[in-house]
Amino acid sequence: MTDRTEQSKALASDVRMQILDWLKQPKRHFGHQESGDPEEIGVCVTLFAGKLDMSQPTVSRHLELLRRAGFVRVRRIGRWSYFSRDEDGLLGYRNWLNDSL
Repeated sequence: MTDRTEQSKALASDVRMQILDWLKQPKRHFGHQESGDPEEIGVCVTLFAGKLDMSQPTVSRHLELLRRAGFVRVRRIGRWSYFSRDEDGLLGYRNWLNDSL
C-alpha cells in the first residue's frame, strides 16, 4: 500500500516540483546530456545539481524522496544514476487525491 502522507510530503517542495516538471520534457531541459538520451535512460543527478545550483548530495536526497514516493524511477548504469518520471505512480496519486477531495 502506498503511503499517501509521504507522497504529499514529497510534493511539498518547490525543488521537487521543479524536478518533476523538468522530467515531463527531459530532452528539452537536459538534451545536452552526453551519456545518453534523457528520454530513454533518464537524467543524471549531476545535471540536476548543476541546473539547481545545489550540491549533488542535496539533489540526491530530493530525488530519493521522490523515488520512495513512487514519483520517479531510477536506472543505474555503472556508477551513475538516471531518473525519469513514474507516470503510473503520479497518476495513482492524482486519482487518489481527486477521489479524496
